[in-house]
Amino acid sequence: MASTLKAGLVQQPGWPDKSRSLQESEAGIRELAGKGAELILLQELHATHYFCQTEDDRLFDLAESLDGPSAQHLAALAAELDIVLVGSLFERRAAGLYHNTAVVFDRQHGRVGHYRKMHIPDDPGFYEKFYFTPGDADENSGFEPIETSVGRLGVLVCWDQWYPEAARLMTLAGADLLLYPTAIGWHPPDDDPEKQRQKDAWTLIQRSHGVANGLPVMVANRVGHEADPSKATSGIDFWGGSFICGPQGEILAQAGDDATQLLVELDMTRSEHVRRAWPYLRDRRVDAYADLTKRYRDR
Repeated sequence: MASTLKAGLVQQPGWPDKSRSLQESEAGIRELAGKGAELILLQELHATHYFCQTEDDRLFDLAESLDGPSAQHLAALAAELDIVLVGSLFERRAAGLYHNTAVVFDRQHGRVGHYRKMHIPDDPGFYEKFYFTPGDADENSGFEPIETSVGRLGVLVCWDQWYPEAARLMTLAGADLLLYPTAIGWHPPDDDPEKQRQKDAWTLIQRSHGVANGLPVMVANRVGHEADPSKATSGIDFWGGSFICGPQGEILAQAGDDATQLLVELDMTRSEHVRRAWPYLRDRRVDAYADLTKRYRDR
């Protein structure tokens, strides 16, 4: 792995029209690659609108296989531009079995790995359990980093970002950085103080994963208002705020609430230096953590 890495991400709106959404992704990818990006991260479900606001079995028609048209399009871009590209698919694994899946394409090598979202939310406006089955906890799609030409990528997806266990397991398996493709926003009726608390918590928890594990973190979120097709709610205002931070949680670049790209040069040697000064992995009491595998410690 090189000592430095030019890493970028695309923050964009999404539409039900896959061709339009993918064109927006491609434009951002090409702009970043033209500036020298070697690793590019796209947001969760970037090829479509965020369809989980309502439960509609017709929307399963949006799903594709791991080697479907969207994946082929991303693979071709990675090969043409000589980049490592992390995209997102609504994956049809089998009839009645669907996943929210991050896919990694490495230059000329095509798809080198995938990660199926493990934590699946189910809240008003985020009815993901209707659409997605959690990933399998195995070496093929569980908390396992994906080997690429730029390092070992600890790829997790959106709701996974709130769980320190997921980040730690990726770290223990040798991840060189953590990546979170995301789709999160506000319900418009929330007041401004509540909105600020939510966004601050979202940024803080992911920066804390960088601190606790001594790793850089990349987070790509979507932007724009998306209406609720069922009209049961007032829709979602996706807040953007994508960012890249270093292994002490320091913000290196952060986006606002519009469509944009971020690009930074990461010093990939810093994790070694930070972990020598702050040896959290050394001092873990692995002999005392057995209860972490319990749902709750009843008294």
